[in-house]
Amino acid sequence: MFDNIAEDYDRLNHIMSLDIDRTWRKRAVKATADTCDDLQVLDVACGTGDFSIGIARATSEGSRITGIDLSEGMIAIGRKKVSEGGLSDKIVMEQGDCENLRFAAETFDRVTVAFGVRNFEHLELGLKEMLRVLKPGGKAVILELSLPGNPVLRFIFNLYFLHILPAIGGAVSGDKGAYAYLPASVLGFPKPDVFRQMMQDCGFSSVSDKAFTFGVCRMFIGVK
Repeated sequence: MFDNIAEDYDRLNHIMSLDIDRTWRKRAVKATADTCDDLQVLDVACGTGDFSIGIARATSEGSRITGIDLSEGMIAIGRKKVSEGGLSDKIVMEQGDCENLRFAAETFDRVTVAFGVRNFEHLELGLKEMLRVLKPGGKAVILELSLPGNPVLRFIFNLYFLHILPAIGGAVSGDKGAYAYLPASVLGFPKPDVFRQMMQDCGFSSVSDKAFTFGVCRMFIGVK
């Protein structure tokens, strides 16, 4: 499915979020690149690489970012963007299973996910893998769409997300099914308190979350 929509994915993200997704990513990048030290960063479910590129530009020269995603179509777009941005020395992108990471334990200082964790087939397994490859003291930064807490805003959000978004996404990409799946995956994602507890149960400590844009997006942070 993601291979099919890869060519239009970035453009549709910006259109359908009214470009607010760029601001959300910038805030998560800031939380990730919070030191002048060189960082080894794993960007899980990296898609077309927007978040990986943002991290690369915000971190020190000696930092290295590894992006991993199941969709080769998305990775192909990401590699092109990395090359055109002159970041091939800092970013490597590869196809792989985010629930069965090939990396050794305690490899990365940061593990990030931007709008991809809700697509994990086995969410707890994915979180445990993220924890496994983190170094002690390392940090996971997870950015994900969420439902607003206010009932009126939630009604408007659901109206847009369940009816308008699939129509726009389907018309532009030619794959209406994909843009029906995307809002359904958000609605099926655990509520913030449940997801925080899930992170804690998987072994993360100092788990916190921050709401953006009336709760339409949330950033979760956990430490190993």
